[in-house]
Amino acid sequence: MALGKYQRVDGRKSSSYCSTGVVIAFVALCLVGVWMMTSPSVVPERNEISQDGKVDVGEIPTETKSRQFEDSQGDLPEDAMKGDSNNNSDQQDEGNSEVHDNQKASQQTTEETTEDNQGGKSEKDDGDKGAGSDETSNAQTDKGTGSDETSNAQTESNGGGEKTEETESNADSGETQTETGGHAEPVENPIETKKEEKVNEKVDENQEQQSENSSDNKKDSSDSSQGANEVFPDVAPAEILNETTTQNGSFSTQRAESKNEKEKHQSTESKEEDSTGYSWKVCNVTAGPDYIPCLDNVQALKKLRSTRHYEHRERHCPEEAPTCLVALPEGYKRPIEWPVSRDKIWYHNVPHTKLAAVKGHQNWVKVTGEYLTFPGGGTQFKYGASHYIEFLQDGVLDIAWGKQSRVILDVGCGVASFGGYLFDKDVLTMSLAPKDEHEAQVQFALERGIPAISAVMGTKRLPFPGNVFDAIHCARCRVPWHIEGGQLLLELNRMLRPGGYFLWSATPVYQKLPEDVEIWNAMTELTKKMCWELVTIKEDKVDLVGAAIYRKPLTNKCYESRQENDPPLCKESDDPNAAWNVSLQACMHKIPVDETARGSHWPEQWPLRLERPPYWLTSTQVGVYGKAAPEDFTSDYKHWKHVVTKSYLTGMGISWSKVRNVMDMRSIYGGFAAALKDLNVWVMNVVTIDSPDTLPIIYERGLFGMYHDWCESFSTYPRSYDLLHADHLFSKLKKRCNLVAVMAEVDRILRPEGKLIVRDNVEIINEIEKMAKSLHWEIRLTYSKDAEGLLCVQKTMWRPKEIETIASATA
Repeated sequence: MALGKYQRVDGRKSSSYCSTGVVIAFVALCLVGVWMMTSPSVVPERNEISQDGKVDVGEIPTETKSRQFEDSQGDLPEDAMKGDSNNNSDQQDEGNSEVHDNQKASQQTTEETTEDNQGGKSEKDDGDKGAGSDETSNAQTDKGTGSDETSNAQTESNGGGEKTEETESNADSGETQTETGGHAEPVENPIETKKEEKVNEKVDENQEQQSENSSDNKKDSSDSSQGANEVFPDVAPAEILNETTTQNGSFSTQRAESKNEKEKHQSTESKEEDSTGYSWKVCNVTAGPDYIPCLDNVQALKKLRSTRHYEHRERHCPEEAPTCLVALPEGYKRPIEWPVSRDKIWYHNVPHTKLAAVKGHQNWVKVTGEYLTFPGGGTQFKYGASHYIEFLQDGVLDIAWGKQSRVILDVGCGVASFGGYLFDKDVLTMSLAPKDEHEAQVQFALERGIPAISAVMGTKRLPFPGNVFDAIHCARCRVPWHIEGGQLLLELNRMLRPGGYFLWSATPVYQKLPEDVEIWNAMTELTKKMCWELVTIKEDKVDLVGAAIYRKPLTNKCYESRQENDPPLCKESDDPNAAWNVSLQACMHKIPVDETARGSHWPEQWPLRLERPPYWLTSTQVGVYGKAAPEDFTSDYKHWKHVVTKSYLTGMGISWSKVRNVMDMRSIYGGFAAALKDLNVWVMNVVTIDSPDTLPIIYERGLFGMYHDWCESFSTYPRSYDLLHADHLFSKLKKRCNLVAVMAEVDRILRPEGKLIVRDNVEIINEIEKMAKSLHWEIRLTYSKDAEGLLCVQKTMWRPKEIETIASATA
């Protein structure tokens, strides 16, 4: 009713009414101010959203603003989540004075204007969060030593989300930032206690939009449960950075920002291309989800003049490495975890039934509902691999599974049940088989969590050094060892350690059919010429099979006493370790006899051989890192034990129970793999062809690996590995490879939800991170210091909608 006094019918204001209105408005403002000063609920009133939907940053208490970027709901005490908390009385008083001052400054001549000004001063914390999705927060943590160290700790959201960068952090603080489920949020240590300093600052209405930048947010962090996380010891090239730790979990403090960012990255593919600069397509190839670029080069296979020596099963890489992404099988699920996976896998992950139909009666694999099950059998051990493994050791006790014989090669492995059950004996088996009519046999092995590669004994050496395998096994592997001067058996001789065993279980050993007798006679003649000792012929009464066990000589005495040089000894210039794209040679390398030469002595028994430098590493040799070789070896092992223990196992948010198949994409001494010894994982150590040849050292310590050139695709099926580790790999590849193609290969061999850990210079880290975002991968952790960086990303199920036809792989 009073409003009628403020306005005449003709719309003009009366001067007397106007002056009266000013007095009334002033008195009303004073009364409201007194009421707000005395009311205990003023703070929650100011935390409501205004009617016009605007957020008045200047009216938000400083503590409330800082908490929304720092705290994780569930870790805070109950009273810290309340707007009218009693222990915040000081800030409430401060807020009340700010309200009073701002109300005085905002007086207007009309009550409507006054109400608008007052309404604009109430808001919610959530409104502030929604407006802050693009902010960069500076968090400063205090070192246990009392010194501050500035580093860049960044957390990224799924597929290229928000970055929190240039964070002043400390590896000792126990506090870090990570990314889980596509949300970039700070991680709180549940043991950590936090204090927030009060900020004495009054924000004027005219400084409303600048208030958040001028507020001074600081926090002091301490970790009572965790020691220093300095995870890079004094190894020359390994002095890289300090690492902070992260935790998995559900975070809520930046839920609004993360949600907005997630919605952004679900935009169209064209927008993604504009923001990242990368455009991805799905490979349209005949092999579909099973595409292996160097083994499915249809055009190259058509040009082969002969397939007599299995040339069509060997590597034929396309001229340009593909940059497309391999499709996922329909219905793909996260693989079953080890050790259950040894016995069953999801059918839809490897949807092939031919092998079950052909080999089901030999207990290779069976179809059981939504699973493919593996009874543990094989052609020569249909009643189970465990019995067969005991049968072989009973034949020669010196085999001593897991002690004397630690690293073995299984040729023609089938679904690799032999190697899978040898894990029970602490034996590491490199299983290999070609990609042939035995549909997906190696893929079955890898899905089960058993080491395997796609390879064939054809015209080239296998990608392994000489004199490294403690034993080599062949159970009906269908390799014609005896033909063409025994060229293929001589390749086994190159890789077999002096004094190592060849375990041959095949029909020529125990059957008397004409073909079997012919093969047996040829093998007998050949092995005598090679100076192999036939230790025993053992028959198994359960599986009704037999095995011949041979032993490679320990000296050159037999070679020198042969009347004929057949097979011939290799030339001195022929390096037995040269194995990348090297043609087979029908010759034998001499046995090393020098006391300091590799191969002149058997390695120490497992696990002692893992930790001690090989006897043939001498102090006169210079190691990869510039120290004397034995010291270099020891420093590398200590370094990786520290990194794995202090960072990888506890600070990456990785659930290691879900990790089984691991690859070190650029291994030196195998230190990373050695540091994972106590976990239920196996590590494929890759020594790149342009790196120092340290692969023999890796085998000597009871680990395994192979040579490879990452400018080409790896000889494995898609979705083979749970975790890939790349230590300064990409910076070296950039000089000669297409990094986009390398990243496409990483995507191919990594399983969905698998992790990639990259350690490299900051420039490379940023480039790989950008590519990972374009692939819609989750950025779990980024960290940089002194131009070196660390990146952990997780692959997702995302596949692009567009396709790219690869002519070389299309029949």
